[in-house]
Amino acid sequence: MNNLLGIQKKLIPDLLEVMEKRYKILRVIRISQPIGRRSLAVQLNMTERVMRSEVQFLKDQGLVSILASGMSLTDDGENVLDQLEAVMKDLSGLSRLEAQLKEVLKLSEVIVVPGDSDTDEWVKAELGKASVLRLKQELIHDHVIAVAGGTTMAAVAEMMTPSIREKQIIFVPARGGLGEKVENQANTICSTMARKAHGEYRLMHVPDDLSEESYLSLIEEPGIKEVLALIHSASIVIHGIGDAETMAKRRNSSQKVLDKLEREGAVAEAFGYYFNKQGEVVHRVRTIGLQLNELENSPLLMAVAGGASKAEAIAAFMKHGPKQVLITDEGAARKLLRQAGEA
Repeated sequence: MNNLLGIQKKLIPDLLEVMEKRYKILRVIRISQPIGRRSLAVQLNMTERVMRSEVQFLKDQGLVSILASGMSLTDDGENVLDQLEAVMKDLSGLSRLEAQLKEVLKLSEVIVVPGDSDTDEWVKAELGKASVLRLKQELIHDHVIAVAGGTTMAAVAEMMTPSIREKQIIFVPARGGLGEKVENQANTICSTMARKAHGEYRLMHVPDDLSEESYLSLIEEPGIKEVLALIHSASIVIHGIGDAETMAKRRNSSQKVLDKLEREGAVAEAFGYYFNKQGEVVHRVRTIGLQLNELENSPLLMAVAGGASKAEAIAAFMKHGPKQVLITDEGAARKLLRQAGEA
């Protein structure tokens, strides 16, 4: 199959370009359905004239249905897209990127989705879908799943679907809230995942950044103790990786902390810890929930982060954190490899 595709690429290069274009159209329709033609054209940076022609072709082939509410994939469209994914991954070089990144970052597994979430919002949904598919491979047993907050994790929650296996799945927040938009808080993401997966959840209503006195008092509360016991028993942890400056501002950190992070060269944040380029912890926020040294107790750690702008943060955290599964996008993957080549 790969040999045939290689020959086609040499003899009929336009054929593969057209296939790739239609593959991208089908992917975005599946993520955003029902979607209008104009919105689809904007997301894929195509003219409406070109999009009209492509959509008509896909409709004639029975892959897309068009209703007043917008376009959706037919069952045939879903099947064709599923069969195309492995082929397109090889053609686009994503399989090679995954292998290279796995070696460079010394991880157990890397999954790369096409695109760059810095420039295309739909790529975050692709990260979410890939994360859910990978997670479902594990759901053959009962699990406690700890989930962090953030916009990427919110995208994972939106793509969650029920598991076909009747197992007890409990979702818990990995940490307290940042006081940011409620939809990006770990509690909200945790409950959304549980609802869509037909699982259970427990919430933890505490702020993320606490004084020592408040911290010591809260961890003795019976309700908090119960949820913390579940969090610490999590068999799966799903989290994002943040840019240090962005996360510090989201926490409304003081100017003193911001100055310290700049002085210490902080580039990444996860679980309330800030890391420099060497992966060293340069600052820590006192937070109730999972601590960095506890991550190794969970059999599966899934980091989900994309966008070329996150490459430095991903590389920094991976130097410190336990080896895990990384789900990222093409933009971040290519920049990570370029940085590794420059090192």
